[in-house]
Formats: sequence, C-alpha cells, structure tokens
Amino acid sequence: MTVTTKKEWYLEYDITINRPGLLGDVSSLLGMMGINIVTINGIEEGRRGLLIKTDNLEKVKRFESIVHEIDDITITKLREPELRDRLAVRHGRYIEQDATDKKTFRFEREDLGLLVDFMAELFKENEHKLIGIRGMPRVGKTESIVAASVCAHKRWLFISSTLIKQTVRSSLIKGEYDADHVYIIDGAVTARESNQKHQDLVKEVMKLPSIKVVEHPDLFVETSEYEMRDFDYIIELRENKDQEIQYEEMKKHTVKSKNNLSFGNDEFGDGFGGGFGFFE
Repeated sequence: MTVTTKKEWYLEYDITINRPGLLGDVSSLLGMMGINIVTINGIEEGRRGLLIKTDNLEKVKRFESIVHEIDDITITKLREPELRDRLAVRHGRYIEQDATDKKTFRFEREDLGLLVDFMAELFKENEHKLIGIRGMPRVGKTESIVAASVCAHKRWLFISSTLIKQTVRSSLIKGEYDADHVYIIDGAVTARESNQKHQDLVKEVMKLPSIKVVEHPDLFVETSEYEMRDFDYIIELRENKDQEIQYEEMKKHTVKSKNNLSFGNDEFGDGFGGGFGFFE
C-alpha cells in the first residue's frame, strides 16, 4: 500500500469583516477539502496565520480560489512555511527583519522567549553557521544563547566570556571538538586578549563545521581576519526599541584596528581589571 506524504503550507489572511463564527467557517472549509490544520494563531491585529497540511497541492489551490469569492477574508500569504512563518504562528507576531540587510533581525528584551526560540531553530541545523549578536551590556545576550542551546539539545562551550567570571580558553580537549556543539565567543574579550594561543584557538574553532555565536561581532572583526559579510545572521537585542547600540566607547578601551594590532599590557591592563562586567 502506498502512503501519500502530506506537506505543510503556511496560510495567512487578513480579516476584512470580523464577524462571529468566521474562524469556524474557515476551519470547516479547510476540513471539507481534506486539509488539516496543524497550528493557528492571531498574527498581529486583524490577521491570522495557519500551518496547514495536505497530501495534494490541488486542494490548496481550490481552497484559494474559493476564498477569493469570499468578502470576509483576504489571503495574503500561501506558501511553503519559512522559519519566520512558523515562529509567527507560535508566538503571534513576526520577527522584525531589516528592510535592507535581510540577515539582520531585531529583538527587544521583552522578546527573549521569541529570540531563544529563533536561535534554537538555527542551532538545530547541523552545519557551519556564524551568528553575531549585537547589544549593550546586561541585556540578555549570553543567557539567550545558553537557553537556545538547551532548547536545541546542544552542548555549549565558551571560548571567551564574561558570564559569572571571565573565561579565556587557549585549548580544547578531545571531547570538545564536535560539530554538534555551540561555540560562544565574546568578541570584546577576544579582541583585547593578548594570549596568542587563545587567538589561534579562535581561528581553529571558526573553521569547524558547527554553530559559532559571536557577541559584539563589530568588535570581533576589528581585530580578526573576518568581516561582517562572513556572518550568516546578525541579531540585535535592545532593552527597548529606542535604545541605541553604541560601540564607539567600547572600541576606545578594548579594540585597536586590524591594521595596527598591538595588544601590549599598557594598552589594556589597568582600565578593566579582572571583571569585564561592562561587556556582559
């Protein structure tokens, strides 16, 4: 017996006439056409998103043609679901994406649940991926990375960090080389670190076929061979939408240009002590 594989689609529609029983009517129409509803949720004001599943594309096309004759709703999206679509249905709103740079996504601190979910989905893909996270101190960057790793059932390793205490690794043991790990680099810490073994380890980790997450990527590229275009995703995390992410003051204290790499103790020794709490 041949089993037909069902395929998921993302359906989104605007509500033009919000009358009682509208959702029930749409659901009934889908059911009568043999289309299953996987998930449904409101997407912002006056809009609904659904993940639907069917074994026949023609059923979806017939549903679309019937709905075109109905004044109550207007279909705005009907496509194979993207990651943003799945998260929109799950959380009730779309992730903000930069209009020009499509690899940049913006979040506010109140969106940490959505951010963790987004990163966890990225972490589940077992392949090289370089993710940068911008944000001012103590906004939740590191905690979000760790939480996303847990959700994705991945082990996380700090190559450099200021979470709880300052961490600067200069080597990894055998079991820590794994494509299934999430490697976390604090770009501010690595940028001012004079230990060549640490810098060599960072280069080694960056070549692994695994997930790498770099906090403060703008500072990281200032003193490395990498450029912003090497990043697959850039995430911006703010306390609120009006907060500006400013690195100029940080650069004065931590980073010298890649054209003038000098990391002597006189440059960075006394100003920051052992805490680095400013970059958490």
